[in-house]
Amino acid sequence: MSTRNYLAFDLGASSGRALIGRFDGSKVQLNEIHRFPNGATELPSGLHWNALGLFDEIVTGLRKAASEDLVSLGLDTWGVDFGLLDSQGELIGLPYCYRDSRVDGMMDAAFTTVPREEMFDRTGIQFMPFNSVFQLLAMVKAQSAHLGTAETFLMMPDLFNYWMTGAKVCEFSNATTTQCFDPRTRGWATEMLASLGIPTGIFPEVVLPGTSLGPLRPAVAAEAGVGELQVIAPACHDTGSAVAATPLASEDSLYISMGTWALMGAEIGEPSINAQSLAHNFTNEGGVNGTYRFLKNICGLWLVQESQRTWEVAGNALSFDELTQRARQAAPLVALIDPDDPEFVAPGDMPARIRAACEKSGQQPPSDEGAIIRCAVDSLALKCRYVLNSLQEALGKSYSTIHVVGGGIQNTLLCQLIADATGLEVLAGPIEATALGNILVQAIANGDIADLAQGREVVRASTPVETYSPLTSPAWDDAYGRFTQLYT
Repeated sequence: MSTRNYLAFDLGASSGRALIGRFDGSKVQLNEIHRFPNGATELPSGLHWNALGLFDEIVTGLRKAASEDLVSLGLDTWGVDFGLLDSQGELIGLPYCYRDSRVDGMMDAAFTTVPREEMFDRTGIQFMPFNSVFQLLAMVKAQSAHLGTAETFLMMPDLFNYWMTGAKVCEFSNATTTQCFDPRTRGWATEMLASLGIPTGIFPEVVLPGTSLGPLRPAVAAEAGVGELQVIAPACHDTGSAVAATPLASEDSLYISMGTWALMGAEIGEPSINAQSLAHNFTNEGGVNGTYRFLKNICGLWLVQESQRTWEVAGNALSFDELTQRARQAAPLVALIDPDDPEFVAPGDMPARIRAACEKSGQQPPSDEGAIIRCAVDSLALKCRYVLNSLQEALGKSYSTIHVVGGGIQNTLLCQLIADATGLEVLAGPIEATALGNILVQAIANGDIADLAQGREVVRASTPVETYSPLTSPAWDDAYGRFTQLYT
């Protein structure tokens, strides 16, 4: 077959990119054509995303791809955050960032009306304070005029897709992250939402990954200098796309999508909504081809990223490679933290917070940059071991391999530590799992790839995978005992 060119937009919480995927029938070659920063801005009303600026970057990416013979484009972003449209289809205010403090206390407020067990039974989603349902409840409690005038709720990728095509729909994989969606009925949990005072009429049709949303609006196509181009909804949640492109070795393989967040879980055919899943706070998020991502969010490299930013602001600029090298040289398994401590969620002086958490738990705090980063990655590896044990208990089966994908695999120290901490073989790659998954779903929708299984064969042929074998040591068992005693 002749080469088929697909355009993928991948927007993360810290940066966004446009990539061309060139598929020759057996392999996909990726070419990044545009990269741009992303970040939330603190305004008097709270912490917001610059949605208009991001859309301008999307149009710039389209313009840079105008000379390519494109088949279609697809876009994915992070989850939970959303925009609201009025009756004229205009955006009401700037979308909030999930790290905004307005959600403080909203989980407990929700449970007074809908008990925790009932909410999990309705949605199958793990409890995190920034889930969309709690953001919406914060607006209800504040008697938000924005919510009062809203006609349409769109997740962030759905908002950008609406601006590109005019289609007001929510894509399945991202809709499931809201904790407003019932995976059993595959529809919005309207009875639960109504009991919380959240208007149910704002939630639009939900469409599956691979749905064609239509061509670019003529005005967008003209501004970007492209012709009539179809927009396909991939798995619009970035982790959904990343898992789609994870070349799982077998049914005994787990995955970790490693970046700012570490999403660790298993691919299953039906949602697992039971007492064990609730007890361990696992989630059932929609995937590609009718699958579900049974996983748990772990604070990933956010601790490292925010530490680096803090030092850079203070005039001590260190690259990630330099920080990793200093961490290698630091003593291992000395001070340990819970990466998911709420104290680490908001932006701020992360090194000071890590030291304070160690002092609070009676440990000697790390004294320099290397020791701080070593504390963070050791603790992240131990949290992966804890989630592994919890997941095996919840699903009633054992796993032999962990497949780690995403930009975080460039931290080779962390990949080895996860293997050592869990005692399982770690297969690392591809780095560009999210973009590859985005492109695979587009190719399936256009008939160039038969199904998800063939798509994963394409990934195996397209990108190398590195193996990390566990180095067993009693020190890890001792550290895990201290970790669980301190934080569980």
